[in-house]
Amino acid sequence: MNVIVSNEQQSQTANLDVDIIKSITGAYSSIELVEMFKNFFYSKMVLDVTSIKNYQNILEYKTLADGLDPDKIIFFIPEGSSLCTPNFLAKLVTLGIYNFTTNIDGVKYLLKKSNTFNDVAHIQQMGGGVIEELQQPPQPDPAEQGAQTQQGTFVAPAHHVQVQQGSMARTIKIGVRNVTDHAGATSLIYMFKKELTSVFGESNVVAIEINKNDFQFYNDKNMISTTTNDIKTVIERYNGVSVLLIDLNDFEDNTICDDVLYLLEPSTLKLNKLIRKNKHIFGKIKDKKIVFNQSLLTSKDISELEYEAGIKSFFNLPPVNDRKKNEIVTELLAKLGLLQITGGNNSGKIFGLFRR
Repeated sequence: MNVIVSNEQQSQTANLDVDIIKSITGAYSSIELVEMFKNFFYSKMVLDVTSIKNYQNILEYKTLADGLDPDKIIFFIPEGSSLCTPNFLAKLVTLGIYNFTTNIDGVKYLLKKSNTFNDVAHIQQMGGGVIEELQQPPQPDPAEQGAQTQQGTFVAPAHHVQVQQGSMARTIKIGVRNVTDHAGATSLIYMFKKELTSVFGESNVVAIEINKNDFQFYNDKNMISTTTNDIKTVIERYNGVSVLLIDLNDFEDNTICDDVLYLLEPSTLKLNKLIRKNKHIFGKIKDKKIVFNQSLLTSKDISELEYEAGIKSFFNLPPVNDRKKNEIVTELLAKLGLLQITGGNNSGKIFGLFRR
């Protein structure tokens, strides 16, 4: 049985089709909520964060995380609120709060399966992973008690929330590696860079390739070629930009990246060549972020391939035109936590249902 605590988002939580043992509406201090539920048995709590007095103060969440089991609480954050920054969400993760979302589909998903740290670790990295010392318990602000906040701004864990566009709190380094021959890492990085540049600006997105010179053909001063010996120096040179995209090629040290995508072109020819070259390859990459690139597989094909190879794909990317904007590429960047999808039928997708 579940608990629902709602306030400004009551109209959305009221439509949840779940077994409810207790439902309350209104604004409460975090201390009041802890006292109310610390000895109360429930499976999950859906907590509309506008029900927390002074809900923009991270100290309120610390009190909740200390007094209740954060794994049992789903923090339902208003889409576009002031909480949607990498910095604030990174603080939630540091407090041990992993289940948060900005849409009702995300709530439904988290009711079935809670996030783990691995699901939201990238959010902590985006925010710098550090939370200031929290010495004093939160004190109610009389001026804010009972106030109804009408506007704010919010972010999500790469699966259930939306990240506010702008510059990152630190440089995020995303590596891309071809697993099958010529799986498309160079072209994918080029498309990534175009999409990210439109959000973060030309000077805040840099692409680097190691031990090759294919980037020269794009005639882009922020697409750079380097070598194994110089890569760490080049990365340090661009420390401070929002995103570094790295075509790893034959460079084997993944520790230079915060996240790495492994590209597989899932044609019979490419897969058979791969297995003949290294019959243990699927065992080595089964826990990695595998992207089926230039893929024409159906959902059924994907399930069969995953079962046969003993792997789980992170994303299925069909052939795309690198001369134009592609929504499917934007979705992949959103799944990595680098962009948000807003408007139209896409508004509920970002951090809505996908897993990392």
